[in-house]
Amino acid sequence: MKTRVVLLQQGVWGSSAASMPLAVGYLKANAEADPRLRRAMDFTIRNYPGDTRLSAMSRDLFRDGAPDVLCASVLGWNHRAFGSLAETFKQINPRGWVVFGGNHVAHQADRVFGMFPQVDVVVNGEGEQVFTELMHARLDGAEPSALHGIAGVSFREPGGGVHTTAERPRLDDLDALPSPILSGAIPLTRADGRFAYDYALMETNRGCPYKCGFCYWGGATGQKMRAFSRERLREEVELLARHGVESLLLCDSNFGMLRQDEEFLDDLLRIRSRHGYPKRLETSWAKNKSAGFYRIMERMKDAGMHSAFILALQSMDDQVLEVMGRRNMRLNEWEDLVSWLTDHEITPYLELIWGAPGETVESFLSGYDRVSRHTPFVAVHPLMILPNTDYHDKREQHGLVTVRGEQDDFEYLLSHHTMTPRDNERMLRFICWNRVLARSLWLHNLWVALREIAGIQQSAVILSFSDWVESSTDPDARRLHTVADPTGSASEQVNPDVWRLLTKGLLRSWWREAMRPEVPEEHRALLDEVFRYDLACQPVRPLPDGSGPEEDLPVVELHGEQWYLRERVDFAYPVPELVAALRRGERVSAEPAPVTTSFYYRIGFGNDVQHYFRMDIYRGRTEQQITDHRARVPD
Repeated sequence: MKTRVVLLQQGVWGSSAASMPLAVGYLKANAEADPRLRRAMDFTIRNYPGDTRLSAMSRDLFRDGAPDVLCASVLGWNHRAFGSLAETFKQINPRGWVVFGGNHVAHQADRVFGMFPQVDVVVNGEGEQVFTELMHARLDGAEPSALHGIAGVSFREPGGGVHTTAERPRLDDLDALPSPILSGAIPLTRADGRFAYDYALMETNRGCPYKCGFCYWGGATGQKMRAFSRERLREEVELLARHGVESLLLCDSNFGMLRQDEEFLDDLLRIRSRHGYPKRLETSWAKNKSAGFYRIMERMKDAGMHSAFILALQSMDDQVLEVMGRRNMRLNEWEDLVSWLTDHEITPYLELIWGAPGETVESFLSGYDRVSRHTPFVAVHPLMILPNTDYHDKREQHGLVTVRGEQDDFEYLLSHHTMTPRDNERMLRFICWNRVLARSLWLHNLWVALREIAGIQQSAVILSFSDWVESSTDPDARRLHTVADPTGSASEQVNPDVWRLLTKGLLRSWWREAMRPEVPEEHRALLDEVFRYDLACQPVRPLPDGSGPEEDLPVVELHGEQWYLRERVDFAYPVPELVAALRRGERVSAEPAPVTTSFYYRIGFGNDVQHYFRMDIYRGRTEQQITDHRARVPD
């Protein structure tokens, strides 16, 4: 009977289709390429959605008894759950091995063994070769307390002390690792033959030349980037394209930095021209933009390859960037880059981190307002302190006060030398409502009009709504505040019920009671109409039971597509033209000029919160806007 080995992975999203098990796929592919291990061992991947309860995972894993080896890819969100599974595993199979690897446990053996004494081995660094050697040791009858000959691991010796072996050099030849995609180590299809995941994950290289204070990147920060061969990557993309993969997500730190990245895109576009897939390419783009980066973006645009461009600025304050280790990046050129992207019809999304040491509320909001002039949505993430990072190692120097998550093992900031607990609480509310109002484009045009006409910055608008929801006695506002729980969790997720409770009526109450009084009187009539226009642009939502649209609007055909039509809405000002002029930096007249506008809405907006990431597709548009958009970006 073969030795049973289970490779355990759990994604952060609430769907197994959203999490391709690439990490454990590499382990399985490398082990199965070894003839002895392939003959003697059976390797099985268990890949769970992020919302799978611990009891459900344990029943699935141990329904037919425990395997001989349980190997887990551990990250902050599954750390506690996998520790509990290790405890259950040892109850069933005391002689079995539990191996933990991954960013959250590497070089953290003392803490891991202290929390979870059932764990036998912690892997430090790249795990493929280590895992293969551990499996040979298991077959040879070795004890997990006597693995001194395997580099890159930590374990407890018979006396109870923790022993860490020499650090294992990182792989120079990445092609020495069998491909988990080409080898079949990762199941790619469902029972119906369709691709099994929402997007395909690939690595084209490993490593990152930078060493940002908040980032670990698999232990490869501050290191030379190592690339897989062009031939291997081409074969992987070809196979994924034949499976009809819509979206390809690269697990790279700086795509567009290496010469090989242009070659990869050339091959990707050729394959796409033959198969029609992939349709989207998502990645972490190079921080410093070379000529090759601009060529890549030009090629993608010309080929109609869709991508969201996220520019990770993190902070606008030079002192904060100095402490963060990012001053050596040419991020100060970001405004020119954003202008270039916008001119090329590529929508940029900018990213900031709240809570970095040295940052204050004032410096952060100043930076937020600066970047919000250039993008429809600024993603703001609260800083979490991760193991092995510079912030983690210098916590006393920065005066960090943290608390561990209730369901995860991330350290969330409470305060530091330049951030009080009250500052942090206020900004967590800001982050919550920024996600809701800005990401969902509720006030897409109002931001611009308030800033350019009334001198009211975007951050002030979000804080106005935050303060109103916090203090309002309106029953609907109280329910929204309770459900949103803006300071109760610093997680990236927003309670889906927020989308149901945040209605046009509630926004009208906020506008009337809190925001409108702050607008200079001479601009109120105009900005009232811009606010009405934004609400009219909201997608047509379905009824809660999915039986039809929430409004009884006629369905018409335009450019060969079906649309809901809202006919002849009267405005006292020509809002679409006025806002477009403001975006171009032009002055506009405050004199009324009545117009009548009809809105077209794409059919298909759903209850799924994920639809909000595609909000712009479903927003109401005039016929002229649709025609102009099709002329610029053909479908």
